[in-house]
Amino acid sequence: MAENEIDIDAAPERVWEVLAQPALYDDWVFGAQAIRDADESWPAPGAKLHHRTGVGPLAVDDETRVVEADPPRRLVLEAKVRPLGSFPITLDLEPRAEGGTLVRLTEEATGPLGRVPGNETAIGVRNTFSLRRLKQLAEGTT
Repeated sequence: MAENEIDIDAAPERVWEVLAQPALYDDWVFGAQAIRDADESWPAPGAKLHHRTGVGPLAVDDETRVVEADPPRRLVLEAKVRPLGSFPITLDLEPRAEGGTLVRLTEEATGPLGRVPGNETAIGVRNTFSLRRLKQLAEGTT
């Protein structure tokens, strides 16, 4: 399991606003190329976001589903990359005394991708970039 965290100079409610906008998903998730569609109820549990994921021409159309939502504290997702597997993802938002937010992201690969050596390291690197992008969006510094 890969675990990453970042301090964001914005309240948890602001970070949640970014996470709650389907149109911003491909702006902060490294590897998401385009949003094809999203349920109007996003990010309510059960809602799906349909996207294209990959690098360059090596991309697939798939979906991410909300498993749990506790605004503005926690968002649990399941991203699918069929037929290669799925990725349970948890984002925990912890308010900081000085007014910012600590965002902790955990993710792991399941299915065939879960058995690839080095996948935890690759996921961790990708999530470092994703959290930096989320920080820029939440802080308005993009």
